[in-house]
Amino acid sequence: MAGEDELKLLGTWASPWVSRVKLALHLKGLSYEYVEQDLDNKSDLLLTSNPVHKKVPVLIHNGKPICESVVILEYIDEAYGTTGPSLLPTDPYERAIARFWVDYIDQKLVIPWKVAFTADGEEEKTEGIKQMLAVVQTLEGALKECSKGKPFFGGDSVGYVDIALGGLLAFLQGTEELCGTKPFDIANTPLLLAWVERFTALDAAKVALPDVTKLVEFAKTKRLRI
Repeated sequence: MAGEDELKLLGTWASPWVSRVKLALHLKGLSYEYVEQDLDNKSDLLLTSNPVHKKVPVLIHNGKPICESVVILEYIDEAYGTTGPSLLPTDPYERAIARFWVDYIDQKLVIPWKVAFTADGEEEKTEGIKQMLAVVQTLEGALKECSKGKPFFGGDSVGYVDIALGGLLAFLQGTEELCGTKPFDIANTPLLLAWVERFTALDAAKVALPDVTKLVEFAKTKRLRI
């Protein structure tokens, strides 16, 4: 099936949401065409493929667009169920737990990180950092619970939660320079710190994740425009 399919990914190099999709595609061993988008001058292809949000990522499968990173991840896993490793667990309860933690990451980690990054005042920034670090501490417990002592949230292999958090890693690794704090450290999050090392060593991560130094410079420039 995969050999007959045409996959096209619309994205931007710095987007953590696009990184998620790249990770999934590479982990599945799927070939695709990547089309870099200029969000200051959105292409007709992007506007017609995602007319509601007009954002990336968009995965176009045989001419049919799928939008939103977590929706795309689940679509890839279902459409290519017999190709490469499964991203979501087969057990319904474990699937529900994985979805819970991905939603937690998007709702509870991303928002305070953005607050810490864009805050005008020190008080607002401090509160954002405080909330972010509390969430990271909760994710430390989630990794212990989900992995059951194995290397990844998905167990022996990378799964849905790993990809969701892994897509954010370049930004999280740049947090010390951008926000003045380290999200992961040996004292408070030893499991996550080891997980970061394992995840970033993956071939898929080396291909899919942007360079942290380049991303930090890009983010600093973007912050000046906010």
